[in-house]
Amino acid sequence: MFSSTVPSLLVTGALAGVLSGLLAACANMQTPATADVAVSKAAVENAASAGGAEYAPLEMQAARAKMAQANQAMLAKDYPLAMDLANQAQADAKLAQAKANSSKAQTAAAALQEDIRVLREELSRANK
Repeated sequence: MFSSTVPSLLVTGALAGVLSGLLAACANMQTPATADVAVSKAAVENAASAGGAEYAPLEMQAARAKMAQANQAMLAKDYPLAMDLANQAQADAKLAQAKANSSKAQTAAAALQEDIRVLREELSRANK
């Protein structure tokens, strides 16, 4: 189950990053940063669904706070600030997602090590 979700989460994160980079490179600072905010919102949602709130609560809190600030900047029509905050939120969300994925992988590895230990004990008992 875990191994099939990690590649899809990594692909989603990579696509969001590429899209954000392309949009930032092409964006005119006088136009709304709607796309940047939308991409960052998706990154925050992906991080949350990956377990970011559980495994990286500080990063998730920072990402959500910066998203709220980006939305406020959009309402105030301060598009450069909105774009900067959205990009910061996306970076925080990606960090949260990476920490969540890392923690899950460590937990899975520990469980496998324990299973291997138990199997070795059973094999040792069976050979006596």
